[in-house]
Amino acid sequence: MASPRVCVLRAPGTNCDIETAYAFDTCGARADRVHLFRLIEQPQLLDDYQILCIPGGFSYGDDIGAGVVFSSQLRGHLGESVKRFLSSDKLVLGICNGFQTLLKAGVLPYGAEGWGTSERSDADATLTWNHNGKYTARWVHLKVGQSNNVFLRGIESLDLPIAHAEGRLVPKDPSVVQQWQEKGQIAVQYADWVQGDPSRPVNARWSANPNGAVADIAGLSDPTGRILGLMPHPERFLFATQHPHWTRLKLEGDGAGLKLFQNGVAYFG
Repeated sequence: MASPRVCVLRAPGTNCDIETAYAFDTCGARADRVHLFRLIEQPQLLDDYQILCIPGGFSYGDDIGAGVVFSSQLRGHLGESVKRFLSSDKLVLGICNGFQTLLKAGVLPYGAEGWGTSERSDADATLTWNHNGKYTARWVHLKVGQSNNVFLRGIESLDLPIAHAEGRLVPKDPSVVQQWQEKGQIAVQYADWVQGDPSRPVNARWSANPNGAVADIAGLSDPTGRILGLMPHPERFLFATQHPHWTRLKLEGDGAGLKLFQNGVAYFG
């Protein structure tokens, strides 16, 4: 089969689109960096792609909240195109600001099943300010939950960097988390990165959960496993030497983040 085509959808303020497109290209895909305004002018362009990825950054400066304006553009101008995409056997990945956008647009947590609501007052969860009230950039350790998500196949745990101010996932009530657990939608969770590995450096000042997310949730899947949103940045760990402790841990070759992109491309193999 021909290489899957990836739409890396950027907006004013997006700043991780180049490395995200590079990650997909490295794994054998054909990634295009497509500006949101171009897609609004020609919504049918989205039909030509097999993977939609919204990368990280600060879309519209996060002026009225992270991902809020971007999400409203998806709902208001691209509703039918996104609906067709979600209803097809295609994949969606949202990284950091992309996760914020997917959640606030209603693409997550329920995918095509939950798409089409013009107002998000019914949202089951939001991503809001970190508990420390600050932009936080550091590395975290993640464990993969009981998820059937395509992007996470063959992955049990991994280290990735985070860089966000509004990454704390908060559901509207505890029953929502239980529902996600039952449907296998808790994709990745923050975890203590020294558990079972005494060689890893310890910093007692750092909580395993850097933003206070409920149930330590760092990423969500839709029920089908074809959509993933996560706050950490897999595109920033494509090579072992990008890990801050690569010499101590004797890491070589690919970084753990590359596997997510490989999985996405392999889905169409």
